[in-house]
Amino acid sequence: MREEPMADELAHDAWPCAPVPSVPGDVWHWQLEAMHVVSRVRTDLRARIAHPSVSAASTEDARDGLLLVFEELASNALRHGGGDVRALVVAGPAGWLLDLSDEAPDRPPVPAVDRDPALGGMGLHLVAQLSRGYGWERRPGRKHVWALLPSGREAAEPLRDRLPEQRSPGIPRD
Repeated sequence: MREEPMADELAHDAWPCAPVPSVPGDVWHWQLEAMHVVSRVRTDLRARIAHPSVSAASTEDARDGLLLVFEELASNALRHGGGDVRALVVAGPAGWLLDLSDEAPDRPPVPAVDRDPALGGMGLHLVAQLSRGYGWERRPGRKHVWALLPSGREAAEPLRDRLPEQRSPGIPRD
């Protein structure tokens, strides 16, 4: 008879082990030496995504989601990972890739299981809800925890494909 799965097993099911995806776009990166640096980097990230070239291609809700996910993953990397913590954001055409890495490859992300939300520790669940994809990858000497976040403009893309083509003024209609 199989026993109930342990919390660690549930966490592995909930937070997949998957390679960091390759996404084209502008790459921004930061070193996070301590928790107080997270708010400074968040301010820098907020300024970058407020630039008209980025803000025109995304919604305010999506940008707020990116900042929230950054803060959750950065604080997790500093609290539970350790060592040299690095943050990387790729601003791509359909959203953002956020990759936080630390020097604790043997400590995978563990979402809270059966915990009262008032006790905290719900950040990974929030990241999963706001992301199109997420996971973690072990590399030599490092762990990478990543999330793909939408720009908020994706819903309009399929509609553009279904609109009829414009007719040239010289072509008679049937």
